[in-house]
Amino acid sequence: MGRAVVTGAAGFLGSHLCDRLLAEGHEVVGIDNLVTGSISNIDHIRSEKFTFIKQDVTDYLFIRGGVDFVLHFASPASPVDYLALPIQTLKVGALGSHKTLGLAREKGARHLLASTSEVYGDPEIHPQPETYWGNVNPIGPRGVYDEAKRFAEAMSMAYQRYHKMETRIVRIFNTYGPRMRLEDGRVVPNFIGQALRGEPITVYGEGSQTRSFCFVTDLVDGIYRLLMSKETEPVNIGTEFELSILEFARLIIRLSDSSSEIVYKELPVDDPKTRRPDNTKAKTKLGWEPQVELEEGLARTINFFREKVK
Repeated sequence: MGRAVVTGAAGFLGSHLCDRLLAEGHEVVGIDNLVTGSISNIDHIRSEKFTFIKQDVTDYLFIRGGVDFVLHFASPASPVDYLALPIQTLKVGALGSHKTLGLAREKGARHLLASTSEVYGDPEIHPQPETYWGNVNPIGPRGVYDEAKRFAEAMSMAYQRYHKMETRIVRIFNTYGPRMRLEDGRVVPNFIGQALRGEPITVYGEGSQTRSFCFVTDLVDGIYRLLMSKETEPVNIGTEFELSILEFARLIIRLSDSSSEIVYKELPVDDPKTRRPDNTKAKTKLGWEPQVELEEGLARTINFFREKVK
């Protein structure tokens, strides 16, 4: 099998991706500066085929030996993180993508970029197909993440066209599962943490905004299929099962057997009103569909967080 470099390897998604690559027989070099990642996410890996390097991917990347795949997953990904680290978020999208694409070019490797549904912004088309250009506020507080990923996509396609490189782009929709940080700031750990502590669950606005939640193992399966496919343009990976944030809060309360009440706060600036992928391309090009039902995935995630909540 091949040798893969994974940036953001100690993060939520990156660590699960390392697990899948190793399970498929690949050798993996994981890179992370541990700003939002944690060594605890990769502590369980005991393999001669896994090497970890602590490094910021915006610096020059030197990897000794051959490389077949470069997967760029380094970036703050939650609003709490990218609002606290706006410059670093922009740099990892721009300079980090430049460095990883440069490494892939040097090694003759295939490059896969972890992009996001946030490139669609607050969408005016629903569900969102890959052909939709998005509705993003470039100067709003969320713009540091949205535009970092949009720039990274543009750079990836430029390398593909100008340098004739093999590149792949996955647009990741809301994903959840074990190894998320309790203080992550995203809706799943927020709601589960509040429910398990019996605290009021915070819903922004009226809770009518919708999301689609994909379990992490399903997402990683889609990413791996894309990596091994011949598809060279962006592909959405997420579940098409959509529900409102208010419905989601009530579901978390029920599944965690919590006594929490729901409280309402002002909706953040530029918070998307809807978010659901059009998965037609993933189904037809990759033969991929999510397998884990929402209640099953949430039960597994709640069990993981029970050990974290004091």
